[in-house]
Amino acid sequence: MQLTDTHTHLFASEFDADRVEMMHRAIEKGVTRFFLPNIDADSIQPMLALCDAFHDKCFPMMGLHPCSVTADYEAQLAVIKEWLSNDKFYAVGEIGIDLYHDTTYAEQQKLAFRKQIEWAKEAELPIVIHTRNSFNEVMEIVTDMKDERLKGIFHCFSGTIEDAKRIIELGDFKMGIGGAVTYKNSTLPKVLEQIPLEYLVLETDSPYLTPVPHRGKRNESAYIYYVADKLSDIYQISVEKIADITTANSIKVFGV
Repeated sequence: MQLTDTHTHLFASEFDADRVEMMHRAIEKGVTRFFLPNIDADSIQPMLALCDAFHDKCFPMMGLHPCSVTADYEAQLAVIKEWLSNDKFYAVGEIGIDLYHDTTYAEQQKLAFRKQIEWAKEAELPIVIHTRNSFNEVMEIVTDMKDERLKGIFHCFSGTIEDAKRIIELGDFKMGIGGAVTYKNSTLPKVLEQIPLEYLVLETDSPYLTPVPHRGKRNESAYIYYVADKLSDIYQISVEKIADITTANSIKVFGV
């Protein structure tokens, strides 16, 4: 069984005390591929250090997270562009729009999102999209900029069946499914019953969004098994088959 965590911040400080042990726990659970979304200029070196340590299993992305878009976002973007131009990355991410906590820099977030989409198209890389209280704003930009070069993942999908259909209609986009699908009051299982498995990939968003039965604790990539197990219930196929199909889907996105 080969599980792929398409979105995990394993370089975060929450793992400083036991990072190597945490990685081995995930590997023992069958997680063999970890895709790491960048946050900002400060997270680049910790992310790349983890990729060096587990070079056959960790795959870095490069991007500026929307919550890191502030007054100095153009300087941050210059750093991101420099790295993208000179090193190997597997996606432009995590990028997008977040209007949940603060809308002060909403327009700058949109500008940064558009700029990074353009870079992804130029480099023929997928994008990994963060949407929080911003699905319509994100869809407007992605639809406007969509061409045959643009593909990627809507990270942490938790929308309606109508939202899912809009993503599917884009073509070449997947939906990232994580711990939220295991929550008692989640509407996501009912939505997924109407979505073909070919459009899904698995993720943890570690150290956040921990699935049941560990909800309330730090998330880690080993817990992606619980997400796969929930999808096994929804689609009525084995966990092994869920792992195989979602890993194949991730290869279509990232190329590896």
